[in-house]
Amino acid sequence: MTHELGFTEGDLRRLAGARSFQRGLGYLTAVSPLEIGDGTVAATVDGTDAYEVELSEGEDGLTGGCDCPYGQEGNFCKHCVAVGLTVLGQAESVPRQRAAAMSRARQLNMWLESRTRDELLSLVREHLAGDRDLRRRMELRAATAGDDLGAVRERILSLLDTGPFARYGYIEYADSHAYGQQAAEAVTALRTPTGSGRAADAVEVAREAMRSLGRTYGEIDDSDGVIGEVAAGLAQAHLDACLAARPDPERTADWLVDHLLGDLNDATDIDLADYQEVLGEPGLTRARELVVAAWRSNPKGWAEKYLMERLLKAEGSVDALVAVHAADLSPTGATHLVIARELEQAGRAAESLEWAERGLREVDPGHGPDSDLVDFVCERYSRAGRPADVVAVRRDVLLNRRSLAAYQDLRTAARAAGGWGDTERAAALDVLRADGPPHGRHGHGDGYGHRGAALVDALMDDGDHDAAWQAAADGYADQRQWRALADRLRHRRPADALAVYLRHIEPLRARTGDSTYEQLTALLLSARACHRTLGTEGEFAAYLAALRVDQKRKRKLMSMLEAHGL
Repeated sequence: MTHELGFTEGDLRRLAGARSFQRGLGYLTAVSPLEIGDGTVAATVDGTDAYEVELSEGEDGLTGGCDCPYGQEGNFCKHCVAVGLTVLGQAESVPRQRAAAMSRARQLNMWLESRTRDELLSLVREHLAGDRDLRRRMELRAATAGDDLGAVRERILSLLDTGPFARYGYIEYADSHAYGQQAAEAVTALRTPTGSGRAADAVEVAREAMRSLGRTYGEIDDSDGVIGEVAAGLAQAHLDACLAARPDPERTADWLVDHLLGDLNDATDIDLADYQEVLGEPGLTRARELVVAAWRSNPKGWAEKYLMERLLKAEGSVDALVAVHAADLSPTGATHLVIARELEQAGRAAESLEWAERGLREVDPGHGPDSDLVDFVCERYSRAGRPADVVAVRRDVLLNRRSLAAYQDLRTAARAAGGWGDTERAAALDVLRADGPPHGRHGHGDGYGHRGAALVDALMDDGDHDAAWQAAADGYADQRQWRALADRLRHRRPADALAVYLRHIEPLRARTGDSTYEQLTALLLSARACHRTLGTEGEFAAYLAALRVDQKRKRKLMSMLEAHGL
């Protein structure tokens, strides 16, 4: 069944996911009467708190918002599901409810239009006295409508004050949206002086507002980017005011570079290129002098380097940009890659490849090479018809980074070059074997990320499971790999796989928790499969009976075992 909003129960299930949808079914009786609007439905759902929900249908389909913690993270929560299902349950009455809502709105407008000025003023004052947020918005409009710039400035700074929202000096996620709504009003207020011929005043107030927010931005949980949008709005209001007022270009350059080099730009993220029209030739010349001087004074400073890069990219000075990057090369080769890409974009492919190759030569083995740099070089070699060179690069990477991924890359490259025969493969496996076994014979360490363990992964990835089993027996496998091998070979080697499962079960007997019980149940199911293949079901029954007696106090485990027929 559908209705005028155009969504179905399937849409709700898809948006929420199976778990939230199922939970939403339990809140159908907690939904307040629906408020039907033009393309929207709102309601309150009583949960841990009274949560406000609104569903709307737009060009991108159904969307939902809820002020519960899960909903504030941008999720279509169980409360949204409950409201959506309630709407579907009342689908036939939705058109009538919408018509009634529109009728009430028209009636209200007619009533307001029939009131006298004094009656309306009395009504507004009555609501201002009982609604703090409404009063604050009206005060702001009153201040910006007058000529008192000091009052506007004071009001804007008060809107950006984090004090009322900060707990222990920090605005938590739950409070960031409320603060963001208040701070957004400061952006609206900043635009008023510009629009009323006081753009020069707006420039100064905007700078003070950006400083105010910049000082506290690091103390706000802005996971949803709400405060970032406010900061961007302040920056845009400042730029608009500058375009209207045309302040002194050199003084503007002084302020701009100082702001960009400081910590306060983390919030506003102003770009020097956006101010080219405001600065003109005199301002741009001044800005360049300041940026170059700052970079020469601190060539490894992040802000100085970034600003210098932006300036040179705007000017199209590729060689100067390369020199800036070359002054601070990363030990991973990542900076070499940045230079290579800049040169390639400028149409200088040969120089680009030279820089990339240089990166591979100069990289610190303890830090690199950067995987993107390796891919960049190999892709250019492939385009140039140099498959043997691709293999050589991938071979060097495997020597320095003994991992399954490096082995796979070498295998792909060698096959493309027609050279993944027994000799190349054996040499690659010898590289992985060279560190010696990282574990004891049964891999008692957890083994994740240990050098030497990649040998078993590579052999399994090749489908050479018998060789992988032998490598594991020689001590190269960790717990994860032993389990994977047992799962793959239990039909051919049930006795060996059974020994692995039983060995993994033992340490779990002393632990508790749902995750442990799930692991234990899965291992027992695998052990039972091995016994069935071996024809020794009786042994498994005796083993399981003894385990159940030993673990009988763990009621959750007993329930899981029963649910799986164990």
